[in-house]
Amino acid sequence: MSATSHHPTARRPLRSVLLALLAALLPLAATLVTAPAAAAGESAGERAVPAATLTEVANFGANPSNLRMYLYVPESVTPDPAVVVAVHWCTGSGPDMYNGTEYDTLADQYGFIVLYPSVTRSSKCFDVSSPQSLRRGGGSDPVGIKSMIDWVTRTYDADTERVFATGISSGAMMTNVLLGDYPDVFAAGAAFSGVPFGCFATTDGSEWNSACSGGTVTHTPKEWGDLVRNAYPGYTGPRPRMQIWHGTQDDVLRYPNFGEQVKQWTNVQGVSQAPAATDTPQSGWVRTRYGGTGDQAPVEAVSLQGVGHNLYAHGMASRVLTFFGLDRSGPAPQPQPGACKVTASVNAWNTGLTTSVTITNTGTTTVSGWKLGFTLPAGQTVTGGWGATYAPTSGSVTAVNVSYNGTIAPGASVSIGYQASHGGNSAAPSAFTLNGTACATG
Repeated sequence: MSATSHHPTARRPLRSVLLALLAALLPLAATLVTAPAAAAGESAGERAVPAATLTEVANFGANPSNLRMYLYVPESVTPDPAVVVAVHWCTGSGPDMYNGTEYDTLADQYGFIVLYPSVTRSSKCFDVSSPQSLRRGGGSDPVGIKSMIDWVTRTYDADTERVFATGISSGAMMTNVLLGDYPDVFAAGAAFSGVPFGCFATTDGSEWNSACSGGTVTHTPKEWGDLVRNAYPGYTGPRPRMQIWHGTQDDVLRYPNFGEQVKQWTNVQGVSQAPAATDTPQSGWVRTRYGGTGDQAPVEAVSLQGVGHNLYAHGMASRVLTFFGLDRSGPAPQPQPGACKVTASVNAWNTGLTTSVTITNTGTTTVSGWKLGFTLPAGQTVTGGWGATYAPTSGSVTAVNVSYNGTIAPGASVSIGYQASHGGNSAAPSAFTLNGTACATG
């Protein structure tokens, strides 16, 4: 909904907020539109300009909110390419996101396609508040973006298991919404200065939610997780991984939204809120990983001390690609067996249970692609799972890694799990093998 369609009493506060956002984001736009630094060995005047350019695509499919679609396809696009959906900030546009981030130059290097949705409503903010936007196929911006993705995957035979979303501010909020509405479409997302899925929801037609932007909307992890799950009722498949970035001095979308996003996506992923790993990849940064310790953990959160709303800087896109698993070229390494340890814990009730499994690489060689074998106790049948595909559903089961967690570095862990029915025996499996090698248990 555009700002001009609000009731008069709501128009003035929204306008002041948008003006504040514009003032905050103009420095970002001014700094980001500068040309990327020359590659090693090149002077600024010698740097080669890629032949590929940003193009607009019309008539891409259902588009209830009249979005525009911009696309960057590198000259060196790979077969079955991945797709990165890069979502702009309030007052911005698809071309602004193209000019203000490095995803196009990284696409030149790694061969993926970049899709830039662009808002046409007067606020230039994405709709993350209407009831239509917060349910799968409900209408508004998410439907238009899904149509764009479908057009790209059809036209370029793109890999439907490697579709990703990333965004800044309003685009970060839309990243949360897209992953909630379409968990079967996205493998992962990265949100810079955003808010949780459903936090910006309104019932009066307003685009702006002051309580959420002010950081005063809080829920339990389960309540946050239920908001996501209710966007696509009945869905039991794997959920997208999430990377969350936020500055402690954000005065537009306050810092408590960082912790609320962590609560939401750890619950959606079914992993502990206690970090599996904590480090400081750069001065003033604190990075926590949940459900795994590697670069593709189910949830990764980066807190930037003393940084405001405009936290995005050159080089961060490379860290996003690492989280997405797109910063590699050439064929994937073949699976390598190695020493391993597996822990399993069960939460059982009546005739059902969930089992959480942690796989740790205790060897000295990276495991690249894995199959975890185990035997279910008699009477148990797998009804769903996360972090892996499971077959068959009873007896001797094999759990195979999904696209985002196939690599386990030495000393690193991956967390997966499954739901099962049982006839009275709710025990965990007693033995496991990883790529054919027996694992220690504990």
